[in-house]
Amino acid sequence: MAIKDHKSLQDSKIFLVEDDKSIRLTVSESLTSEGFRVFSFKDGLTALDFITNDSKNDVDLIILDLMLPGLNGLELCRKIRNEENYTPILILSAKDNESDRVLGLEVGADDYLTKPFGLNELIARSRALIRRSKRNKKNIENSKTVIEFNHIKMFLEECRVTSFDREITLSPKEFKLLELFMKNPKRVWSRDLILEKIWEIDFIGDTKTVDVHVRWLREKLEDDPSAPKFLKTVRGFGYKFG
Repeated sequence: MAIKDHKSLQDSKIFLVEDDKSIRLTVSESLTSEGFRVFSFKDGLTALDFITNDSKNDVDLIILDLMLPGLNGLELCRKIRNEENYTPILILSAKDNESDRVLGLEVGADDYLTKPFGLNELIARSRALIRRSKRNKKNIENSKTVIEFNHIKMFLEECRVTSFDREITLSPKEFKLLELFMKNPKRVWSRDLILEKIWEIDFIGDTKTVDVHVRWLREKLEDDPSAPKFLKTVRGFGYKFG
């Protein structure tokens, strides 16, 4: 796997639920050495409380043993899915017959690894699950047909925009520019990069073109275009939305 891909997965957050202290420490240390942030739990009930109350909902992978005290792995997996939490789940188990594997997958697990297992295989499977999840989230985000920010809504398939449910008429370039901003809130965009994204890389012209279109957007979307609340100037860098 490419080094670039490894770096893109570093700092991913993993919840490890394993009652065997030796396995818990070994797995945690191995994953941490690969750049993952690992949070360990020794029983199912404690893990469930953290998983369901994770305020940022930014867990990238849950690795859990089946034979857990308090709440076994199958029930934990089922409860996580009942909360409509679709974080990837990798089950670790000493049970290696087909019926156990099938049951684990049927209650919502994404992968099943039998004990004893090699740490390299565990790490590889963890990377694969996280990578697939991130790719799916990105595809879902890109496929959204309605983008909302505060009172502004973009209906991408209909090519229309509303503000406080009032229709706002935009030119094709204004629409693409607003879409770029609303899909990437808080990100600062330089004028050159905006030209590359909206006017295509071979566009030849003055970067003031961007300033003009930003001004037009402000006039249509902001209560006070001279003191914008949404489409802001970041002096020396460019523009950001939100």
